[in-house]
Amino acid sequence: MASIWLYAFLYFLFYIPFIALSKSISSGLWPGMTERMDGAILLPVATAASVLTMLAFLAVSGWWRHAGRVSVMGLALPMPTRWTLASGICTSAILTTTTLAYTFEGVSIVFIMLLMRGGVLIMAPLVDLISRRQTRLPSWIGLGLSLAAVSVAFVEDGGTELTLVAAFNVALYLASYFIRLRFMSRLAKTDDPDRTRRYFVEEQLVVAPFTLLALGGFAWLGQGPFMLAVREGFLHWPFQGLLLPTIAVGVFSQLIGIFGTLVFLDKSENTFSVPVNRCSSVLAGLAASLVLSLGFGLAPPSGHELVGAALVMVAILVLSLAPLLNRARTAA
Repeated sequence: MASIWLYAFLYFLFYIPFIALSKSISSGLWPGMTERMDGAILLPVATAASVLTMLAFLAVSGWWRHAGRVSVMGLALPMPTRWTLASGICTSAILTTTTLAYTFEGVSIVFIMLLMRGGVLIMAPLVDLISRRQTRLPSWIGLGLSLAAVSVAFVEDGGTELTLVAAFNVALYLASYFIRLRFMSRLAKTDDPDRTRRYFVEEQLVVAPFTLLALGGFAWLGQGPFMLAVREGFLHWPFQGLLLPTIAVGVFSQLIGIFGTLVFLDKSENTFSVPVNRCSSVLAGLAASLVLSLGFGLAPPSGHELVGAALVMVAILVLSLAPLLNRARTAA
């Protein structure tokens, strides 16, 4: 397995265009667009692109060989366990809610990232505690700093209102992450790279295909604004002249899913791997906000948002300190 820092850098690198594309298209700012659109319309094409990207990655890397097998009519087919199936479904919810998070009108990118990323950061020491991993004092200090970061974001007027749909999106995102981190801590964060890769591959085989099937079910039902938007994404959006940028959203979404997962699966405790992941995403959010500000005229990050992001960065530093010191002592 490569270094966690390499995976974190690739996660950061692919996250910037993912956010910028999702926000600019849904806001109607992409060249040729005249009005904003429901972000759910992007999901069918983007998810189909994610499926193909996942299959290409597993084929090129050769990691598909690590998946468990089941015999069907004499053929040994890759098959997830019930645990990796459940984790994959949670990851599907995470990716879908992440895509939608950057499309809500009236909620800034940095604010929604502070809620989502700060929430997962808070979970890190809690998951370690439940998993009976040692939880050091810096973890609780980081927890307090994370809460302070979210509180600072709420202080500002403008851009911090949450609609019911946006609030539900954040809640589903955080609940899915909690379940997923628990499974990872129990089954995959080990010294055995083959076991870790098996978990990764089996989960990836579930995520994008399950998401695409679920979206197909929503489109078929067609009840309510969200499902109708998904139906439009299947039936009409591929022919609106924005097929390539929408495919790019799906490709980048899958790549951040791949490398973000590899950061989480590092054998270190969650109080180390989760902050590394969150650091990359917060920095990517700030970079994407600047890109959208310079390229599309959207408002740049506000002072309150920058302060909140700075507090998250301090929390990341504090949370990362104890594991780094422990590694240094072990090496000595």
